[in-house]
Amino acid sequence: MTAKPLPGLWRRRAVTLAVAAVGAGVFWALHLPLPLLMGPMTACLIAALARAQLADMGAFGTYLRTFLGLAVGASITPDLVHKLPAMAGSLAFVPLFILAIACMGYPLFRRVFGFDHPTAWYAAMPGGLQDMLVFGAEAGGDLRALSLIHATRVLAIVTLAPILMHWLWAVDLTQAPGQPASSVGAEQIVILLVAGLVGWKAAERLGLFGASILGPMILAAILSLTGVIHARPPSEMIWAAQLFIGLSVGVKYTGITLREIRIDVGAGLLYAALLALLSLGFIELITQTGLAPGQEAFLAFLPGGQAEMVVIAIMTGADLAFVVSHHLLRLILVILLAPVVAKLVLRRGG
Repeated sequence: MTAKPLPGLWRRRAVTLAVAAVGAGVFWALHLPLPLLMGPMTACLIAALARAQLADMGAFGTYLRTFLGLAVGASITPDLVHKLPAMAGSLAFVPLFILAIACMGYPLFRRVFGFDHPTAWYAAMPGGLQDMLVFGAEAGGDLRALSLIHATRVLAIVTLAPILMHWLWAVDLTQAPGQPASSVGAEQIVILLVAGLVGWKAAERLGLFGASILGPMILAAILSLTGVIHARPPSEMIWAAQLFIGLSVGVKYTGITLREIRIDVGAGLLYAALLALLSLGFIELITQTGLAPGQEAFLAFLPGGQAEMVVIAIMTGADLAFVVSHHLLRLILVILLAPVVAKLVLRRGG
């Protein structure tokens, strides 16, 4: 009796998981930084470029992202809340940072690479990938180009960040991101797992952006401030989230053509390099004025993916509240204002 073949989607997912596991294993064996994030990301990217048929993990992969929101929320304690007003000075730079990005990115994509208005605008916006794809689709932009440009931006910045952090601060990015599950306790883990699902679905129902991270973060913060939870998600949960986040970035290159590599990926790489230089300018300004320590400013003003920056912040022991508050403000401002400004620019003839 022969086994029935897996349906196409599940076969691709099985291949993707195998590729991601190999990448994680290789990075772990070589003691490379962020092995469970960078390993799957790199392996899936290579497999995609080699024409392997990969697939994202769907809702399950999204659920694992909730663990990052839980980690942030569980870190919010009454003592931390009292420190939030001290962040106002550096938060004031976020709107200026977005304005500088728009003034640099839009002309690059529109004039240098020749993308149409909606594609150029939403490619330049440092918002969440899914949100920019939704807005880009509604405006008539090129979804494939937007996906590749943003994926390349995240890939390049997330690859660059650990290297720079190790060089500047000798940060160990191979260490465990928390306590083992055996130290946290089964009851706390069950509460965290349920809170992740409930927070995600509630935020999704309310139409919040970044629902899989923002919803669990808010719910975990409430549970932390009321004493229901008293531990962050254990290392095993963070490692699982890392693997699936890395995988999801790599699979976006599935089916890529030479033309897309030359134009879309090339544009994304150049943009990531210019963004990194712009970010370093803001980071230097903030650290020199004493508004934030170097590591926190670095992670708060690097426009990588929100989930990826949270992973690196957890691994380095950075102030999660500081890092996340800056990324959330950036995302809120982009999501609220990008569609409005896009219409104004189009109305004025670009």
